[in-house]
Amino acid sequence: MAVDMEEIIRAREEADCLADAAQVEAALDRMAGEITAALRDTNPLVYVVMNGGLILAGQILPRLPFPLELAYLHATRYGNALQGTLLDWRVRPTQDLRGRTVLVLDDILDEGHTLAAVMDYLRGEGAVRVHSAVLTHKLHDRKAYPGMRADFTGLEVADRFLFGCGMDYKGYWRNAPGIYAVKGL
Repeated sequence: MAVDMEEIIRAREEADCLADAAQVEAALDRMAGEITAALRDTNPLVYVVMNGGLILAGQILPRLPFPLELAYLHATRYGNALQGTLLDWRVRPTQDLRGRTVLVLDDILDEGHTLAAVMDYLRGEGAVRVHSAVLTHKLHDRKAYPGMRADFTGLEVADRFLFGCGMDYKGYWRNAPGIYAVKGL
């Protein structure tokens, strides 16, 4: 399927900026302080959820002034599965998780089904503590379970179609420096 680059460019030009680069930087600084206070003495293993968590990882990891191990995973939900560990693992966790503290980095907590299943999987593999950090928390009541929150959150955003800072629009604009909402969506 051919990509309509004019549409991709127009989407960025017409988008509503919900958080500019300065607001994102401030959120990252705050998150890094919170993560440091909680995890600096735990020898954490940090898992980046691909592809969305890549931008967050690249921006927040240099702000964490303590030793940590870094790895990545790539998982999506099978079809319409709403709960449990019904994941399509593109790349499974490879490190020994027994007795470890783990931090999972992702771009957004939208409904959270995949994040919840990933965290359950990591616990099931022996991690003693599993924390989550997301740059954005989408405000709505359709979470995987009532009151679902990440342990560390950068910004709360409207329930709109978002892109930038790791989130994409049709595969593009993960690299946009702020958080944007598609016009009308």
